[in-house]
Amino acid sequence: MSAWIIYLCVFGGVAALVAGIAAVMRGDREDEVAQRLSALTSGNKDANSKESITSEILTASREGTQSAFEQVVSNYLNLNLLFEQADVNMTVSKFLTIIAGAVAIGVAMPTAAGLPLKFAPIVAAIFCFMPFMWLLFKRKRRLNKFAAQLPEALELISRALRAGHSLAAGFNLVGQEMSTPISTEFNRAFEEQNLGMPLEEALSNLTERIPNLDLKFFATAVILQRQTGGDLAEILDKIGHLIRERFKIWGQVQALTGEGRLSGIVLLALPPALFVTVYRMNPDYLMLLFTDDLGKKMLVGGLVMQLLGAIVIRKIVNIKV
Repeated sequence: MSAWIIYLCVFGGVAALVAGIAAVMRGDREDEVAQRLSALTSGNKDANSKESITSEILTASREGTQSAFEQVVSNYLNLNLLFEQADVNMTVSKFLTIIAGAVAIGVAMPTAAGLPLKFAPIVAAIFCFMPFMWLLFKRKRRLNKFAAQLPEALELISRALRAGHSLAAGFNLVGQEMSTPISTEFNRAFEEQNLGMPLEEALSNLTERIPNLDLKFFATAVILQRQTGGDLAEILDKIGHLIRERFKIWGQVQALTGEGRLSGIVLLALPPALFVTVYRMNPDYLMLLFTDDLGKKMLVGGLVMQLLGAIVIRKIVNIKV
């Protein structure tokens, strides 16, 4: 039965790899869009024709070059938003190709290492999640860097308002004077409202791209100030001070929970390391876990307890501030 599972995994991985390569090699629609833009700006068409061409261009930009399968995957997993939040210039088809390649490597690696074929589905499943873990890691690192830059950006906007500049000029100042990722996001919000989008909608798009609670406070304060009035510079100073104090408390919490986090890493890494060591020394000693019924139950129970232990340790050391 395990051989059939391996054959199915290999077939699925190769099929996905071929489909991904075909999607990457597929021609794009840049020439078609360029022709439509040329026709739109040529000036020899009437208004109705221009409006229809504009509508087609906007539809093409929204749909992109994704197939139906890629659109389904992107909608359910929201990959495009993850790519945007992680600042990864990648298409859904390319990402699926990477996953297929990782699955193929995971299937072939146990055979190349001389391990039994029954390990192939487990290794393939682990390799399948590695691209997602990499994407989530880049997203988390970028969001953390944005959160660390936000207090300085708010103080910069506050000083610009006190100097007599507008809020939009403060956004532009952040985009010019600060480093990425906050400069990129604020400059995009400035360009959106500079091209005619309402500021409330530009701020809403900013908070959607960057799911940060402090940024939502800032957006809410700006929207309320525009509707009811008030000293926005003072509000921004208070928000920036609040964020800095929260970072101080978070640093203290990280220092106090450092021992617990290190203990959790050691406890979670010890069973897999011990399993590999014992298998290299005496493989027959561990084969009972895969051949005997009681051994299989013990193996499943151990994995479940390992997972529960990881969840419990994370709940203990993960203190939200």
